[in-house]
This record gives sequence, C-alpha cells and structure tokens, in this order.
Amino acid sequence: MIIYDYNTILYYTSSRLNYFLFIHLDLKNSFAHMGVHWREMDVVLFCFLWWLSIFSDCGDAAISRESPLSLGQTLSSPGESYELGFFSPNNSRNQYVGIWFKKITPRVVVWVANREKPITSPAANFTISGNGSLILLDSRNKVVWSSNRGEPSTNKCHAKLLDTGNLVVVDEVSGTLLWQSFENPGDTLLPLSSLTYNLAAKEKRVLTSWKSRTDPSPGEFSVELTPQVPSQLVTMKGNKVYKRSGPWDKTGFTGVPQMDESYASPFSLVQDVANGKGNFSYLQRNSQLLTRVIVTSEGYVKTSHYNGTGWVVDFVTPANKCDIYGACGPFGLCVTSTPIKCECIKGFVPKHKEEWKRGNKTSGCVRRKELLSCRQEATKSSTDAFYRLSNVKPPDLYKYAASFADKDQCRQGCLGNCSCTAFAYVTGIGCLLWNQELMDTVQYSAGGEFLSIRLASSELAESRRTMMIIAGSICLSIFVILAFASYKYWRYRAKRNAWKSGLEQEEISGLTFFEMNTIRAATDNFKISNKLGQGGFGPVYKGILSDRKEIAVKRLSSSSGQGTEEFMNEIKLISKLQHRNLVRLLGCCIDGEEKLLIYEFMVNKSLDSFLFGLLPSPLCFFMFLNTRRVVGTIGYMSPEYAWTGMFSEKSDIYAFGVLLLEIISGMKISSFNCGMEGKTLLEYAWESWLETDGVDLLDQDIASSCSPVEVARCVQIGLLCIQQQAVDRPNIAQVVSMITTTTDLPRPQQPVFALQNHDQESTVSVLESGNHMTQTAIYGR
Repeated sequence: MIIYDYNTILYYTSSRLNYFLFIHLDLKNSFAHMGVHWREMDVVLFCFLWWLSIFSDCGDAAISRESPLSLGQTLSSPGESYELGFFSPNNSRNQYVGIWFKKITPRVVVWVANREKPITSPAANFTISGNGSLILLDSRNKVVWSSNRGEPSTNKCHAKLLDTGNLVVVDEVSGTLLWQSFENPGDTLLPLSSLTYNLAAKEKRVLTSWKSRTDPSPGEFSVELTPQVPSQLVTMKGNKVYKRSGPWDKTGFTGVPQMDESYASPFSLVQDVANGKGNFSYLQRNSQLLTRVIVTSEGYVKTSHYNGTGWVVDFVTPANKCDIYGACGPFGLCVTSTPIKCECIKGFVPKHKEEWKRGNKTSGCVRRKELLSCRQEATKSSTDAFYRLSNVKPPDLYKYAASFADKDQCRQGCLGNCSCTAFAYVTGIGCLLWNQELMDTVQYSAGGEFLSIRLASSELAESRRTMMIIAGSICLSIFVILAFASYKYWRYRAKRNAWKSGLEQEEISGLTFFEMNTIRAATDNFKISNKLGQGGFGPVYKGILSDRKEIAVKRLSSSSGQGTEEFMNEIKLISKLQHRNLVRLLGCCIDGEEKLLIYEFMVNKSLDSFLFGLLPSPLCFFMFLNTRRVVGTIGYMSPEYAWTGMFSEKSDIYAFGVLLLEIISGMKISSFNCGMEGKTLLEYAWESWLETDGVDLLDQDIASSCSPVEVARCVQIGLLCIQQQAVDRPNIAQVVSMITTTTDLPRPQQPVFALQNHDQESTVSVLESGNHMTQTAIYGR
C-alpha cells in the first residue's frame, strides 16, 4: 500500500478546495471514533479528495464528443500551470498532441500522446470516442492514436487537464476515472506521478526517452522500477542495464551518495512483495515550485526546478564513468577519485591483464586464491574470512535475507553458504547477500555502505604480513629521516657558531646575535599587520622584544641571491656606519635560508623614511660612502658609482636622466644598438641633440601628438642629468623646476658613453687593498 504524507495531502487539496479540508478533518475524526488508525485511511482519503478535486475543476474547459480539441486550439489547466494542444517540434510538418508548462519559454513538453504516429494532415481533432477513450483523428477522421485503456463507458465523458499536469478522462455519471496520462508517462515524471510494476498483470509503468531532442518517438533509453527486494531504479539502453540507483533503504537509494541522512527526499517507494507490486512516487514539497524528472535522449536522468528565469538542474546521472553499469567488470571496483580508476577488489586480479593494460577493464577480475572452507580438505585454520570495504555502492544481483535480524547473523548466514561471495547489513534494509559475481561495485570518497567480501583466510594473513612489512619500512624510514635531520641540525649549529665566532673576532661593538624564535615571537611570526614596508631587499616588520623594546626587522628576500658570506660582509660594513641621522643596526639573525637585520625602531617617523626615501640631511656625514659590494642595473648606474662605488643623490639623478631618454625614445638602454658602430642610447641622444635638438630621438608612435619644442627641452634635461661629473648634474628640485617652467636651460656637457655589457647574470664587486686604493669590477643584474 502507498502511504502518502499527511501534509502532502493537505497541500494538494488546500490550494483549490479549501472546504474539502473540513471534510478531510471530519472524516479523520469519524474514523478515529470508529477505532481506525489515521495512517490506514490515508490512501482512501487521498483518493476521495483527488476525485472531488477532479470534479471541482469541471467546467467549460474540457474535451468531449461535442467539444473536441482541434489544430490551433489549446486547453489550459485551471491554475494555468499546464497547457494541452498540438505542437510541432523544430517547426516540422509533424504535429503531435502534448502537454507542456504554459508560462515557460522555450516550451518544455512533459507528455506526448501520438509519439509514434505524428499528424501530417492539415486538420485533426482530439476528442472522446463512443466508449470513453481519448482518440486522435486526422482530416479523414481516421484514428491515428487512441488511449485504448481503462474501463469502457457508454455514459457521457469528458477529458480534463488538472493543475498537476495530469490529463484525465472521467465518466460524468458514475464519477469513474477511466484513464489518466500519469498512468501512461513519456519521458517526464511530474509530482504525484509514479513508476510501477505489477508482476501478476505483467505490467510496468516506465519513462522512455525521446529519440532525439526534436523527435518525441521512443528512444533507446528507459527508466523503470525493478521487482528486486528491495527495489531499485535502472536506466535501460535497449534491453541492457545502462545505469542503476542501488537498492532503496526507505529514505533514498544507496547508490546515490547525495541521498544521505540530511537529504529531504521528494520520492517514496513502496513494495507489496506478497502481491508482486511496487510503486515509486514523486511527491512535490514546494507548492510554488515547478519541478520534473526527465530521461534525455542521451541517457541522462535529470531532476530540475524552474527558478523563474530558467531550469536549474538539481541532480543528474550518470555523472561520471563509475555511474555506467559494470564499468570495471565483475569483481572490479570503480573508484570515484580524481582521476576515476578501476581496481580489482582485494583478493582478486585482472582476468585479462593485457586488456587492462590497454584500458579495457570491462572483463573484470577473478579470485587469486580459491575459497577453501567448503572443501573436504579444509582445516580449521583454512576457513574463509571477510574483508570489509567502506563507502560502497552495493553491487547488483543482491538477495534480501529477511530471516537474519542483525549483522552477526548476516555474516554467519553468508559464511554458512558455500556460494555466498559477500554480505552487507544496510540500515533501513537489513541483510543483503550475494551468491554470484559482484557486478557494478563503486567506491565513493564519502557516503555509501560497508561491503564484506569473502576471501580465503590466507589472503588476509598475507595482508597482515604485508602491513607489518610496510609498518617496519615506515618506522625505518622515520628513523633514517630523524637521524639525517639531527645531523643536518648539528651541521647547521656548527656553521652558525662558526660565522658568529668570526663576527665576534672582528670585535663588532654593540652587535647582538638573535635567535630565530626570538624574532618570530617579537613579530608575531611575521604577521602581516606588523609589516612596515616592502623593498627590493624584501619586507620590513615591526617587532617588540621581551623587554618591550621596539625593533624593525629587515627580512632578506630569497630572490636577492645574497649568500651568507656576502650577508656577513654587509653586517660588518653597516655596523661601522654609526651616525645620529642613520638608523642604528642592533643585530642580525641567520637561520637556514633566513637572513635578518634587526634595526632600532624610529617611533617619530616611519622606518622607510630613514632607510630608503628621504634625502640625506646636511648634518649627515653619509652624502659619499665607499661600499665593498656595488650592485646595480647596467645603464642606470652613474659613472662614479659604477667605477668607484661612490654613490649620492646625484646617482639617482643620473638614473632619472637615463629613464627620461628611454621614455622619449621608446627604447630601453639595455637593448638599444644603433648603426654599424653600435651606438648606445646615450651617444645617440647626444648626437641627436647636437644635430636636431633631439627631435629625431622621439618615438614615432607618439610623434604626431608631441610639440618639437617640448621634446627638445626634455632631451636637454635628460642630458643635463647624465653628465659625467656629479657636481654638474642638477638636484631633484632643479629638475622639477626645469620640467615645470620654461626658463632657459644650461648647455649639457658630453656624457660618458660606456660600452654595454649584456651579461645579465653578473654583479658589481669592489676589492679593498692594503694601501686603501679601491679597485672595482662592474657586473650588471
């Protein structure tokens, strides 16, 4: 017996038949006084209210012998959710009678009468025959299609389209429901419709796909309810199983992981095993939502709803290779990992190894060791055992064992049957046994059931030995890794102490060597909110030591290419540069690849103002410094910095001049090469200024939008900035004035035309000698 939910019954009657609710409740109370339980009368009351709802919708909008439906006419349901009429898919000459959602564009057809026999004549009528059957007549009044089902009637009958999308034929005298489209579905399942089987009557109600998206004739795919116990839904491709849902567990299908405990299923499945009947019903939960289940011409089963602008797919199957029936063959396991793969179930090996290597795995697997417990030579130690597989879609060809009440009884029942290959005890079902091949077994990443597979006990013994070997190997590997790590840490500590001792021997006063954990604690593990700035060297963080002293931590970027030796040389140099206008170096830290400089934190001004941005103060005795290592980009380094390591604010002016000439010419100094002589950009700019005031240096892509006078002035400013002598170059204030005013400019001196070295991997280094002379080698980066 099908049991409908009480709220569902109220929902489907209250929208149009409010006064029937009172009848509903009165009947419920009457049956209660008679000692009849409400649940036992659900179907009776539901059918009664449904019968009343049919007649409540009766009116002029109906099909009868006197009022047929002709080409060009339509019949709407009372609430105008559905419409019945003639349609022509893809604007062909073929005409079909069908039902579709009325207010949705493009049209979505949910049922077709004459699927196999389209109307091609210029006229047709859809009407009621003399015995109460729905018939479709062509222009010669020849019957093209007939319902041919239900009880014949000589009384007056009419056909009515309900708000559920169900087309019904009713005997107006007796009130008998003679026929309904819900009992003759096409490719679509609507709420309140169902799929059924009746073994005694040899009848089944199935969904059948269209042949193509524009041809509603029956295709090769169908969806039906199996008479297995418990039942499952299968998609058939011809006469072969294409996809299956797994057995029903009273709330959902075990082969659909989405139907877990949290899933509010709109479906209901009831089996009457004694009478060989089954019913799979689609019960809508939302009164305002248009929903459907459809089998497509490609074999997909989709559940979708209309959101007001289009159809949203809630569920689709098959979704991957593992959804295809028997993808990995008998005793094969389809694993829904990324990527999807076929494996043999434990204790089994490929039946045809060469085919598996070629990717064809449908032949499946065979046992590696035969079962022994049922043989005469079997001993107590050679009994079979079970291997438990988790997150599994139960295989096909199962048998329900109602007599086994729990998991232990189910296990013993399988063990006592020599033909039993596996068992599963599923919540909501009970004991399932397999006496044949395990076909269409799927393993999910989550969800599914436990499947216990029968194996020879020696298989599990070997597995335990293998696990012990693996465990031993893991332990040995861990020991080796720890030993190697300990050795590396000892080497690191020894090396760290060595460079620390080396610095201490230099007698660097006031320099502290910080531990890495101290710096991490001070900066809250280099928390982003403590970041003060970012430069080419790497980020700078604010930190607070345990004594509440504030520090600034310069974290050298790993991309700087600076090794430990160079870092130590930088520490030696910076530690000697002590001035009131310079940020004082407090210490350093080296930890593996990490190299950190720790400075005092300047509270009154931002750290980057002191480190990078501001021009030196007149009180600062830094204006020239002789560095031991010169690093810069070839072409932008001023002559005094490149050759002697001397740098100042005028070094930046030189780089600005080069950049200005690059902007004017549209060429990079590192890639510029002109003429047979291989002139550099600076040389070419100088000659251009002498000959044409620099106008021909201008990038031709912007020549039409520039004033020659402005171009000449900018070229002259660039040449003034790149003069050889730093004292001849303007300062930044003067440069700004030159650019923003029209005052006369001084004549620039001829710049130095250094040869370009395109070796991009080199650096600039300076070697100190005992007589304080400085020798510098140039390397670009």
